[in-house]
Amino acid sequence: MTRLAQRMPVLVWEEPEVAGVPAPELSIRQAAPNLRVATPRLPHGLEAAATEAALHDLLHGFLAGEPPVAVRWYYTPMMLAFSRDVAAACTVYDCMDELSAFRFAPAELLALETELLAAANLVFTGGYSLYEAKRARHPDVRPFPSSVDAEHFARARVHKPSRGQPPRFGFFGVLDERMDLDLLRQLAEARPEWIIEVVGPVVKIDPAELPRAANLRYPGMRTYDELPATIAGWDVALMPFAINEATRYISPTKTPEYLAAGRPVVSTPIVDVVRHYGAIAGVRIAEAGPAFVEACEAALELARGETRSWLEAADALLAQTSWDDTAARMMAAIEQVIARKAPGGEPEHYDYLVVGAGFAGAVMAERLAADGGKRVLVIDRRPHIAGNAYDVEDAAGLLIHQYGPHIFHTNSGEVFDYLSRFTAWRPYEHRVLAEVRGQQVPIPINRTTLNALFDAELTSDEEAAAFLAARAEPVEQVRTSADVVISAVGQELYKLFFRGYTRKQWGLDPSELDKAVTARVPTRTNTDDRYFTDTYQAMPAAGYTAMFAAMLDHPNITVRTGVDFAEVRDSVSYDQLVYTGPIDEYFDHCHGKLPYRSLRFEHRTLDEEQHQPVAVVNYPDELVPYTRVTEYKHLTGQSGPVTSVTFEYPADAGDPYYPIPRPENQALFKRYEALALAEPNVVFVGRLATYRYYNMDQVVGQALATYRRLKARDEASLLAAAE
Repeated sequence: MTRLAQRMPVLVWEEPEVAGVPAPELSIRQAAPNLRVATPRLPHGLEAAATEAALHDLLHGFLAGEPPVAVRWYYTPMMLAFSRDVAAACTVYDCMDELSAFRFAPAELLALETELLAAANLVFTGGYSLYEAKRARHPDVRPFPSSVDAEHFARARVHKPSRGQPPRFGFFGVLDERMDLDLLRQLAEARPEWIIEVVGPVVKIDPAELPRAANLRYPGMRTYDELPATIAGWDVALMPFAINEATRYISPTKTPEYLAAGRPVVSTPIVDVVRHYGAIAGVRIAEAGPAFVEACEAALELARGETRSWLEAADALLAQTSWDDTAARMMAAIEQVIARKAPGGEPEHYDYLVVGAGFAGAVMAERLAADGGKRVLVIDRRPHIAGNAYDVEDAAGLLIHQYGPHIFHTNSGEVFDYLSRFTAWRPYEHRVLAEVRGQQVPIPINRTTLNALFDAELTSDEEAAAFLAARAEPVEQVRTSADVVISAVGQELYKLFFRGYTRKQWGLDPSELDKAVTARVPTRTNTDDRYFTDTYQAMPAAGYTAMFAAMLDHPNITVRTGVDFAEVRDSVSYDQLVYTGPIDEYFDHCHGKLPYRSLRFEHRTLDEEQHQPVAVVNYPDELVPYTRVTEYKHLTGQSGPVTSVTFEYPADAGDPYYPIPRPENQALFKRYEALALAEPNVVFVGRLATYRYYNMDQVVGQALATYRRLKARDEASLLAAAE
């Protein structure tokens, strides 16, 4: 509200206080510039109808002396009962919780919510679970997961937990039916040496129900301004929520607040917490019971450890969740509604809406605008362009790849020439080493690899081929990734280089994966140690983000980042859609979710000039939790006394990166593909929209080919119309 108050006067109408006053009255206080808080104060003993009438009179009496209301903003449908006749240009229902699932929910709440949904121009939800629950009930529902005032909570970081003090765990928030009281009791009993502080008011439960122990403390409420100092005394922040109807749709704001304060978080498996934060090291998810205690122990080690690299991943995520960005997006939606209601106020119209500002979306937008003369709006849910290829300077001034290394290579002259319009190139041939038996050896396996591991003294391609052939174990019918490798190099090399790496990367044994997975990595008999042998190998001289910015720098292209398709699909005016997001998400996962593997990245700056001899070192050993380490100086050619690296951890949850290549998954995709083929005026293009793992050049090639088909179709339509 303080951010919205920078754009317009804001009045926050609080729930009434029963204060024993002789007659209803209104208390007004100035909470911030342009922001007032109104608190109704009512006499004791008023019946429901009299309460509603008193609130109605107080509200309308106040508004009589005010300018016309631009926006009615509701956090609860219960306020509608006495304010339904307030005129406003825009009505917002900001749905923060599924209130009907809460204990002692008023009987009339559901009916009032139905009325509010009918009256609202916009519905904002406090998370994606709520969005999914409300989306079918209103034409313009927009998810806004919890944001954070990072600078406010970062004040807690000045105090770093010390091993010399008793471990301290803490929670702040309302103590109600959403709290797992048994879990608090179990935690206190399991670790009596830990201090557990539970800060906040007790609501709708009897304080006598709270578990009691010498190490459990309930200090009461704290103000928002006091919270950073409160968290500063903790090692680890807790979210011991019960898994019940009241927590089914919550998206706790305290998750990013705890992380901004520099504290690891341990949470029970709340859906939106798992969805948004489950892939980063600073958030541990565990069921109630012994697993939760173990997660707390792991988080404590993280908090008291010497490395703080887990905070870098958390900070990268927090950078996308500021209240400034959230308020700006909300205000933009409100202004669209008001503009449409103004005389002649229609939303701006585009020929194409392109969803996704990665390779597929950017190429399509550039071709449609520059070659086709179309007006194009490009949106992306992330706060930046370039998709997974996004690169940015870190605090050390080194250009890093936010989502892991992206190495450009292609045999397509068309693709290389096209991208060369938007970037100069830095020549670069990629080399990768694998840490095996205490040595770092070339991968793909070549003659140098074999000589290093087996002291084989191979001097020719023929000798290396014979060496591999002697170890190969022919497979009658090659079906799986394991079959591909074992039939080529045998069990020993398969176990050394492929089995562990594949199990980590995919969460499955190679014998459970399609043969295409390992077919991408060749085996050589020569000493060529380049990872790729393509004709064109180079890196964008100024980075990928700069290349994308040039691609999208066209007067016919409008770019909006930090905007989810779900927020604008029904409010933006356009003729045709180019969709590059997950195809199952477009169809609301009606056939179930397509399986993906995700990644978690830990970006670190090291106090050394060079960390490793090549850009990427793979770690096939299953005992090593990460799959590879990337050092970016090799890619960019930068120099300096420090270096920046990324540790890459495969994950089940998080952003979708790799379609899992199994027959049943491909069969599920085919069901979505059938829906896509029947979708009018929608083009599905890119990795996620076609459930394929494409290299960057393949995505560019696919997009260029898709544009050519669209252009030919349009030209044929014009010709037919002319005839």
